[in-house]
Amino acid sequence: MKAQLILHNKITDEYGNTVEMKLWKVPRTKRIPNGIKYSLVYIVNGERVIGYDNAEGKGDHRHYCNEENPYSFQSIRELTQDFYKDIQRYLEKYYESKKS
Repeated sequence: MKAQLILHNKITDEYGNTVEMKLWKVPRTKRIPNGIKYSLVYIVNGERVIGYDNAEGKGDHRHYCNEENPYSFQSIRELTQDFYKDIQRYLEKYYESKKS
């Protein structure tokens, strides 16, 4: 079975930042037991500030600003919710505070 694209969305938000999500259905393996390969990124001024992926050799992990931590993948729904929560947290910290 080849990788089958499940989702590919790329949008520009109201701040001019890029939100891109790619998910593929892949064969279940020891490295990808859930059968989902994914890459979700939030890009500000050409730099990834938030990312979730299960890149080769690293397994499931999350990037937030300059930190990288393991991520416990449970479902596509939870993954996307966590991703958007991080975006909201980032916006509140770096954009919403500037409105005051």
